[in-house]
Amino acid sequence: MAHKISVGIDWQGSIDYAAIVERVKIADAAGVHSVWIPEAWGRDAFTILSVLAYETTHIQLGTGIVNSYSRTPAALAQHFATLDELSGGRMIIGLGTSGAQVIEHFHGVPFEPPRTRLKEYIEIINTLMKGDKLNYQGKLFNLQRGFTLRFQPVRDQIPIYLATLNAKSLKLTAELADGWLPIWLPMKQLKAEIDAVRSMSVAAGRPADAVSVRAPSAVAVTPHVARARAVHAGTAAFYIGRMGVYYAAQLTRLGHGQTVEQVKRAWQNGSRAAAEAVTTELVDETFCAGPVEACLDRMQEQEACGVDVHTVSVEAADNAEYERILTKLVD
Repeated sequence: MAHKISVGIDWQGSIDYAAIVERVKIADAAGVHSVWIPEAWGRDAFTILSVLAYETTHIQLGTGIVNSYSRTPAALAQHFATLDELSGGRMIIGLGTSGAQVIEHFHGVPFEPPRTRLKEYIEIINTLMKGDKLNYQGKLFNLQRGFTLRFQPVRDQIPIYLATLNAKSLKLTAELADGWLPIWLPMKQLKAEIDAVRSMSVAAGRPADAVSVRAPSAVAVTPHVARARAVHAGTAAFYIGRMGVYYAAQLTRLGHGQTVEQVKRAWQNGSRAAAEAVTTELVDETFCAGPVEACLDRMQEQEACGVDVHTVSVEAADNAEYERILTKLVD
C-alpha cells in the first residue's frame, strides 16, 4: 500500500523560487500527497501557494500553519476559496493560534482567548464556503448583515486541519476539524495521543477516523545524519526555550520534563548551549534521519500509531535523485 507523504519548504533565509517550484512539480508527479507552506514571521504562505497551485496538478496544498489572529476569518475564507478555485479543489486549511509572543509582539494583537477564537474561525469559514448567509453570533464575532462570497467556491467545504496541543483544543479538533497537525509528540506516546483524539471524535458522534493525522515530526532522508540531528536538536531547544510555554508543557507532560528544565537553564548561555542540552533520547523520540530504508521503518511505526500522512524531508544531490527517493517513500 502506498504511503501518503507530505513535504514542506523552509520559511527562513534565502529562497530560490524556481527551484522550489521544480521540486514541488517533481513531488506532484511522484504521487506525494501534499505540500505544506509555513507562515511565521517570514514570508506569507498564500503568495507561494498561489504559484504552486498554478504550477501543479494533483498534489494537495496546505498552510502549515496560518494563525487565527493576523487575518479575519472572512479574509482567510477569501484566500482559501480563491486558492481552491485556482488549484481545482486541492487546498487544505492548516490553522492554529500560534503563540502569545508571535501574536502580541509581531502582529500586535491580544492573544486571548485562543480556543474560542479558533472555534469561531472554523464556523465562519465553513459558513462562507457553504454559501450560507453570514449571520453569526459568537463570543468574539457578531456578523449580522448576511454577507456571502460573491463567487461560487469549488467545494462547499475545504478540509481544516488544526495545530493543537492542550486538552480543550484537542477536544475542539476532535469535534470540528478534518485533520490534526500535532507537533513534538514523542514516538512512545504517539499512539496514545492519537487514540485519545479519535475517542473524542466518537464521543462527539463522529467516526473514529473523522480526523486525519499528519505526523508530528519529520523523517529526513539524508547522508548527513549527525548534522540533521544537530539541526533538529537546535529546533527542539528553540521551541522549548523561546516559543512560549505550550511546547515545553507538552514535553514535560509526556515525560521529558528534566530535559525541558535543562534546556531552559542552558538558554542563559545561548542557543548552542541550549541545543546541546537536548538529550539523545528526545531527538530519537521526535526525529528520524538516515537512508530511505530507515525512514520507511519509522513511517511504518508511525502508521501503526495511527498516522495518516507522513512528514518527510529529502536531501538530494539533484532533481533526479530527489525524484527517486520520493518514489521509494511513496511506494
